[in-house]
Amino acid sequence: MFSGSFPFRSAPSPSTQPTAAAANRSPPSPPKKITFKYALERIRVNDRFFAGINVFKVTPNGKLEPALFTLSRDRFILSVLPRKLERMSSNSGGGASLLRPTILRSRIKSANSTGGDSLDGTSSIDTGVFSGASMNFGMDTVNVGSIDRIQSGQNTLKFELARQRERKQGLSPRNVGGIPLLDESRCFSLIFRGAKTLDLMVDEGGDREEILYVLTAIVKEYGRAKLKVGNEVQLLRYVWNDVDRDNSNTINEKEMGELLNRINFQIKEKNHSAVYQKFAKTLGLDKATRKRGLTFEQCVTLLHKTKRDTWQVKPVTQLFYDMFGQFMNNNKVRKKVSATSFLNRFLITVQGEDDKTMDDVMKLFASLHDLELAHVANHVTEKDYISIDHFEAYLLSRSNDIFDPQREKYRKEDMSRPLSEYWINSSHNTYLTGDQLTSRSSVEMYTKALYRGCRCVELDIWDGGKDDFGNPIPIVYHGHTMTSKILFEDIIKSFQVFLMLHPGTYPLILSLENHCSLPFQEVMAAQLKSILGKNLYIPDEQSLLGELPSPAQLRGMVVLKGRRPIGATDDYDTDDDAAADDMTDQQSVRTERTSVSSRKLATSVKIAPELAKLTLFHGTKFRSWDESIETPTYHMHSFSESRVKAFSKSPQSYRWVEYNQRHLSRAFPSGKRVDSSNYSPILAWSTGCQMVALNYQTPDEPLRINDGRFRENGEKGYVLKPSSLMMKGKVEPSALLLEVKILSGSCLPKPGGLSSGDCIDPYVIVSLFDCHEGRETTTSQNTNVVMNNGFSPIWNFEDSYHFQVQNAAVAVMQFTVWDKNSSPKSDEFIASASVPISCMRQGIRSVQLFDANNTRSGAFDFASLLVLVRFEYSQAEL
Repeated sequence: MFSGSFPFRSAPSPSTQPTAAAANRSPPSPPKKITFKYALERIRVNDRFFAGINVFKVTPNGKLEPALFTLSRDRFILSVLPRKLERMSSNSGGGASLLRPTILRSRIKSANSTGGDSLDGTSSIDTGVFSGASMNFGMDTVNVGSIDRIQSGQNTLKFELARQRERKQGLSPRNVGGIPLLDESRCFSLIFRGAKTLDLMVDEGGDREEILYVLTAIVKEYGRAKLKVGNEVQLLRYVWNDVDRDNSNTINEKEMGELLNRINFQIKEKNHSAVYQKFAKTLGLDKATRKRGLTFEQCVTLLHKTKRDTWQVKPVTQLFYDMFGQFMNNNKVRKKVSATSFLNRFLITVQGEDDKTMDDVMKLFASLHDLELAHVANHVTEKDYISIDHFEAYLLSRSNDIFDPQREKYRKEDMSRPLSEYWINSSHNTYLTGDQLTSRSSVEMYTKALYRGCRCVELDIWDGGKDDFGNPIPIVYHGHTMTSKILFEDIIKSFQVFLMLHPGTYPLILSLENHCSLPFQEVMAAQLKSILGKNLYIPDEQSLLGELPSPAQLRGMVVLKGRRPIGATDDYDTDDDAAADDMTDQQSVRTERTSVSSRKLATSVKIAPELAKLTLFHGTKFRSWDESIETPTYHMHSFSESRVKAFSKSPQSYRWVEYNQRHLSRAFPSGKRVDSSNYSPILAWSTGCQMVALNYQTPDEPLRINDGRFRENGEKGYVLKPSSLMMKGKVEPSALLLEVKILSGSCLPKPGGLSSGDCIDPYVIVSLFDCHEGRETTTSQNTNVVMNNGFSPIWNFEDSYHFQVQNAAVAVMQFTVWDKNSSPKSDEFIASASVPISCMRQGIRSVQLFDANNTRSGAFDFASLLVLVRFEYSQAEL
């Protein structure tokens, strides 16, 4: 067994020769047992989905273009092909003409053999055949495995732009070119790979609901079927349509080179033929069969052998032999392990899973035996044994994730505490798509934030114009900047749509930065009530007394943070004081009272009674902790990041912790962050600050830390704070010594999930984000670079990385995979995972990797790392 420096010793690889009969299996028709390659064919689909359904596609600039929506025969690829509208004479004999849709098939590949989705969802086809400026778009293809969700209606940026175009052009039965007006009842969107959208409107007479029903069934079946296959099978199925370019259902010699590049395993082009022929011969394929190409099953064998036939010692192989012995009792090389040994020598001894029983192991073994693996894998038929390939499949699976499933699981019983006892997933300037000065504002950003788990969003509301009837129009944008403006009403509608689809959502908190005059505030109140209806939480005087309500009490509700009337005017706290906070932080913390210059910034702003009555959380200026702690619990403070740092270093920092035990605090980025970059949320969390607002439009390191924190409790957006933050007086945080080894990677994609480009040169950065004595601390260590191999990289696993965790209840560890380029500044992000130390499991674990949008769809669905983690002492002591 391993210990100390965790030494590995060289070991022979088990033989993996297939039989000749298995090698010559014929591909075209599905085998009797439904495999993953044919898994979606069980979904019954009307033939018109294969022939094509007339739709209109919304382009990035908001134009509607005629298109044809098709589904490949295997149901794995959705395509949108361009079509044009040809004019023909009317039978009436008048001057009017009718529009007839025609499909532009010339020089366009059939929808039934389209490639996978590219970075922008558009394949690189020649668009020269399209006539007219409106016909200059290509074919969009989306792999079913990339789809994150399907939503009806018009809730994306492209639809926003389309509505704006219609308003500018003016309403008419039909616009120029026969393009109809938007009809929400016929619109829907595919959201794929975390952030990309394919936005469509079914042509008049089409059945949107049938399309949504079929797509939902296909996505659901894909999610079910993928659980029963190994990573190599799932990866090959995902890239199959990219490389089987002639739609022959086989991979020939040339396509094999494309396949290996697609999965990030480089073989020099001059060696492609030799490698192909050698592999085909080992399968026993005759010359004619080799020329025809490799079947899907044979390509799975190719990937299997590519991973195993390496000069390097495989960590999984060595682990297997170290734990269970290299030789069995008959002196043969070990190829299997019993349930008893698996439980005692691995789960209990190495993984520290003392609660596991033999029943648990037998259920796990049954699921492993049911996995679809390569035919040449070491298959073991005895139900109480598994092979080394089964063992590897388990190690890399979600079941063995480093993130403790008990901490990740939603716990309904934990949702009945006052809101002050939770960390709440929060965003800043939620409406922005980019920087704070010139970027676009979009309603879609609210929807994206909500689906990412955010439950506290921000709206900066200002007086807009007036409609044709003279009614005020409140708008949202970053005031006094060149950012674009959107309607307050549209944002509120997006919340209502989300709640209709997800009625069990825990409370959505709207942080209203209200800059409006009274007439506009009155309209805001009316719109909130009319749109949200029963989903709007309206506090009464009794509810303002005592403890704050719990997430369970406010489930399905929208809660407002803003101003409640205290007399005619109020000394109100707003994020607009960020610059002033930055200038006066040190003085305000040292004296714990507001300086004269800071007091002058307190603006007396009138609040409309209609809006005040709807508001629960009342933002107030900070003067001293003594004064703040005595205020009603619905009073709260907002602090810029610089004030968070200053308060945390103060000898009175424990008073902020005490304040946060019954009240709420919100932290937000410095006003100096015009690029919308983020700050680390760790320090604010360590004070018990509930709402640590980040710029969700910026996929940087701090946002990934936030993603890891709120992966806990089923990604509901509410995580109970640790008990140490709910104790009175000063509490010393728990420390921890941690050892980490990065062993290997599996199925790492290209940056952004691209289907083309050079093979990656991956390396891993392991970072600990922590805090100590009121200061943030970050410790990072790098692995070596593995050249030209993202499919199965093996790093120097003799390297150990040691971390001293100072505040184990708050600290987060981040594993980030990068692609090495010529300059460190040009290295490209590939994927990452953030794991709170309190949620981390020891032992040999997989790290399930996420893309920049915190999703595991598409090429990231099977990307993972294999690591070893050791604690100096049990986490039960935390």
